Amino acid sequence: MNNTRFATAIHIMTLLAKSPQEWLTSEWIAGSINVNPVIVRKELSVLREAGLIVSRQGKEGGTQLSKNADQISISEIYRSVKNTDVLGKKNLNPNPACSVGKEVNVHLNTLFEETDQLVIQFLGVKSLQEFSDQFG
Repeated sequence: MNNTRFATAIHIMTLLAKSPQEWLTSEWIAGSINVNPVIVRKELSVLREAGLIVSRQGKEGGTQLSKNADQISISEIYRSVKNTDVLGKKNLNPNPACSVGKEVNVHLNTLFEETDQLVIQFLGVKSLQEFSDQFG
């Protein structure tokens, strides 16, 4: 995942974990991340679809965690925004006449899948609460 989606999502989720009784607005969250609120709303949509947050609209609207932070694993957040393999992308058109080129993507698939599983397992034992406890 060579983008900031995970960093943005974990930032959002940490803010929500630090204020579990408050309904945080996308504008307020965006101010903490220092990004456009549109980016925050996009990630909120993804996190809501994954069942990690709930939102309400209107003057008193905002977003909260859907469950306690100690019940949310970092791997759940990671999976919700993951859009590429940890190791990046494979070359789409390696030379099929080359002994390496004709098989490289088969072997890379295995390597990529194993690496992704290790990351998910590693993040799976860490809770959002543990992560958010690092902040004052």
